[in-house]
Amino acid sequence: MKFPYHPLRPTQLSARGCLMSEKVSFGYEDVPPEEKTARVGQVFSSVARKYDIMNDAMSGGMHRMWKDKFVRRVSPRAGEDILDMAGGTGDIAFRMEKSGAAITVADINADMLAVGMERAVQRGVSSMVWSEQNAETLSFPARHFDSYTIAFGIRNVTDIPKALGEAHRVLRYGGRFFCLEFSTVEWPGLAEAYDLYSHKLLPKLGKVIAGDEDSYRYLAESIRRFPNMETFGSMIADAGFVQTKVEPILGGLVAIHSGWKV
Repeated sequence: MKFPYHPLRPTQLSARGCLMSEKVSFGYEDVPPEEKTARVGQVFSSVARKYDIMNDAMSGGMHRMWKDKFVRRVSPRAGEDILDMAGGTGDIAFRMEKSGAAITVADINADMLAVGMERAVQRGVSSMVWSEQNAETLSFPARHFDSYTIAFGIRNVTDIPKALGEAHRVLRYGGRFFCLEFSTVEWPGLAEAYDLYSHKLLPKLGKVIAGDEDSYRYLAESIRRFPNMETFGSMIADAGFVQTKVEPILGGLVAIHSGWKV
């Protein structure tokens, strides 16, 4: 189903809440915004078929526990309308669908959505809506969803404040925003060990398992360039959300951010 697009006033902010420059980060590179969007698309098209296998290898299977915890925080309920943004392969959506909530899975990448739809057919799940969407320019009308979830996707968005603004726009009053994302490790020792793992070992795992070293090097670099928990929390508040909070996991290796629209 198609909905009219209600444009927002263009943002002047970068992903770190500063005035927008001509370039944005793609891993450790600074590139024009349109180039980042295209290159991120190429990354996820490349890894789509091996994405869930790589998640297990990258996290030692812990991503499953993080996602379970995330969905418990969302606490989906029957009768709710939930938008799962950047939800391509359906990992979060399948967990929420069991509640009886109406789930719309949105992703900018058609290859990731194709994997998710295939999994839905295999599971016999026909209740979910799958929609190709750019998080910065959602086609849904204002005040359309009760909850907005995004897991391990916000750091790949070119203009994060604009995406947060769109999340706020499409939520109903009383709606909830939830984000699960890698963050900045604050535990001494673990931070150094994780940096070594992500920069040295992760790209090699990508080469062995997915045949794609460069894409996983980008994923590691994108984590390092993402704002820390406090900064990202401020960005969520700047988008209009209230009662914002963050729940660090493993000292900030990952974090659950949330906020309300009132």
